[in-house]
Amino acid sequence: MIIEAEIINQPYSGEYTERIYDNESAWNSQSWTFIKFTNDDNTEWCGQFRGFPRQVAISTSKNIVLVLTSDYLYQLDRETGNLTDLEDQPQYQNLTTAPNGDFILADYYNFEKVSTNIKQKTSIESPVQMDMIEFKNWDNLKLEFTCDECLNWDRHLIMTYDSQTNKIELKNG
Repeated sequence: MIIEAEIINQPYSGEYTERIYDNESAWNSQSWTFIKFTNDDNTEWCGQFRGFPRQVAISTSKNIVLVLTSDYLYQLDRETGNLTDLEDQPQYQNLTTAPNGDFILADYYNFEKVSTNIKQKTSIESPVQMDMIEFKNWDNLKLEFTCDECLNWDRHLIMTYDSQTNKIELKNG
C-alpha cells in the first residue's frame, strides 16, 4: 500500500523497480514525470508518467493516488498502484488532498472536487471570477490560495476554500 509519493528526477537505471504508465495518443508530449512511491513496508518503487510534472496527492481514506502531469490526470489504486482511470489533456495547475480525503483540483479559473473518481467532479463556486489560482497551504479544514480577480488583474486576492462547507471565501480584498 502506497504511503508516500514524491516527484523526483529521472532515476538511474535499476535504482528502483519501475512501472510505466503511458497511454498511446498523437497528442502525447515527449516529457515524462517520475514519482518515487514508498509502500507501507518501506519498499520504494518508481512510476514513470507521460507529461511534464505538476503534482501528486494521496488520499488515505479513499485509497486513491492522483498524479497530475501536463498530458494526463492519472488515478491509481493506493493498495496496488494499478491505474484505475485517466483523463487526457487536463488543464489543471493545482492538486491537493483535503483533510476529509477529497481531492481539490484547480485550473487557472475554477475549482473542482473529486471524491471517488476523476470522471465525477463537482464544481465549486466562487464569489468572484478568479484567474491565476495558486494553492498555498491547509490551515485545519481551510485551504488558503491566491488568485487575481478576472478582468481586474491589479486586484490580487487571498482566499480560502472550506472543505467542510464546500465554500470559497474572500480573505482579503
